[in-house]
Amino acid sequence: MNKEINNWLDYLEQEDLNFVKQFVLSSGSLKEMATIYGVTYPTLRIKLDKLIQKIRLTESNETDNYILLIKKLAIEDKIDFDAAKLLINSYRKEGGKVNGK
Repeated sequence: MNKEINNWLDYLEQEDLNFVKQFVLSSGSLKEMATIYGVTYPTLRIKLDKLIQKIRLTESNETDNYILLIKKLAIEDKIDFDAAKLLINSYRKEGGKVNGK
């Protein structure tokens, strides 16, 4: 099997990898996963949606590490999406420079 240069699994944290593994072992049953994790279905669905966003982020055509970092922080709820958009837009207006440098 060929390993992709930017394998999406390499970008996931251990908790995310455990979730993917359990998801596969549960045959993709979110109901079963909710029982295993001891959470409600909607809570588990939110976790899955965030994981999907992380994976999509790794497959985006974006090559700027600063923008990728901002998007990752937003997906992980470390900053809100409005703040992320503001930072990215400001960065792009400055031609990809932080503080005009």
